Amino acid sequence: MPAASPPTAAVRSFVTLAAMLDPLIDRAALPADASLAQVVDAVHRIPFGPPSAPSAQATLDEWRGTGTTKHELLAAALQRGWPQTRPTLVHRVHRCTPEHARERFGDEAAAAVPEDGLWDVHRYLLVELGGERVVLDVTYPSMPGWDGSSSMEVAAGEGTDHEAGPDPDRELRVLEAAHCDPRSRQSFVTALTASLASV
Repeated sequence: MPAASPPTAAVRSFVTLAAMLDPLIDRAALPADASLAQVVDAVHRIPFGPPSAPSAQATLDEWRGTGTTKHELLAAALQRGWPQTRPTLVHRVHRCTPEHARERFGDEAAAAVPEDGLWDVHRYLLVELGGERVVLDVTYPSMPGWDGSSSMEVAAGEGTDHEAGPDPDRELRVLEAAHCDPRSRQSFVTALTASLASV
């Protein structure tokens, strides 16, 4: 009988992520029988800021994260506790202008955006509730929370949405490589983190 193939990186990652619901509940001081809305709110309240590693585990350990890592964490928690919601990560390719950044985040963040804007890839989450697809975007704690039923506002401008497949992080990297200028994007994230920390 042939030896079983070793699990792929994507499978190993999924197994690790699937075990994150209970640690999240503990870290957020939620009741053991926390509701879906309570878990969404807990991840939403995690402060915005890049963790030391771009992963859901680092966000859970350090209690800070970006749209990429916070939605990875939320998707894992929902897949574990509420698989019927069929959480799906979505990547939106969009252009952020200084005007958009100023309106949403203030002058400090806007000053880091080039005059002609910068391209970014924003991650959010789709879930199924009552036969409808509902948007969850928990990137920024300063934005309105979830009412438990309707879609949240996507924390990015209009753009092109790409539903993620079995390896979301790889797909995100491909989109970033195709559309983004890493230096401009990093400058903006640094300024944005500082701006939100002062709120």
